[in-house]
Amino acid sequence: MPDHAGGGDPAERAAAEGFMGSLGRRRPLRRTPCVGVCSTTYGDLVCRGCKRFAHEIVGWNGYQEGQRELVWARLNGLLADSVRTVLVVVDEDRLRRIGGRLTIADAEVMPAEILAFQVLRVRPLPLDELGLEARRAGVTSRDVGRQIDTEFYARSRAHYEASFKTLT
Repeated sequence: MPDHAGGGDPAERAAAEGFMGSLGRRRPLRRTPCVGVCSTTYGDLVCRGCKRFAHEIVGWNGYQEGQRELVWARLNGLLADSVRTVLVVVDEDRLRRIGGRLTIADAEVMPAEILAFQVLRVRPLPLDELGLEARRAGVTSRDVGRQIDTEFYARSRAHYEASFKTLT
């Protein structure tokens, strides 16, 4: 079975996987990674919304909890890696305070990179106000959010193509 936990540094991958474990027995508020923008209905093998593979979306309701956790861990790892390519968290305390004020679920325990992406989706404030810094100068928080989403999708597609034979 392919490794679905994401790539990158083993410590970073463990942190993303640990995020799911840190939730303990409490079920995450979101039962599914779905964000309501499913492109698999139009033939994509990787959803442009949630970044899951088409077969994972179809089979999700039949998955056991361990299978779902593997998918969540892979998505969290790929997202964290994507965020790190686009921005740097320079003030994690500030980011967590804002995440708490925006009532982002699990803001106190999720990896800072994942929190940064969630905050940018909810309220794309200026990066310096969020305790973030773009790796490229002169980009807005909305631009950064789009860049992260584009990178996340590209990494998810690459993971799919590396894990499953695809016809081109």
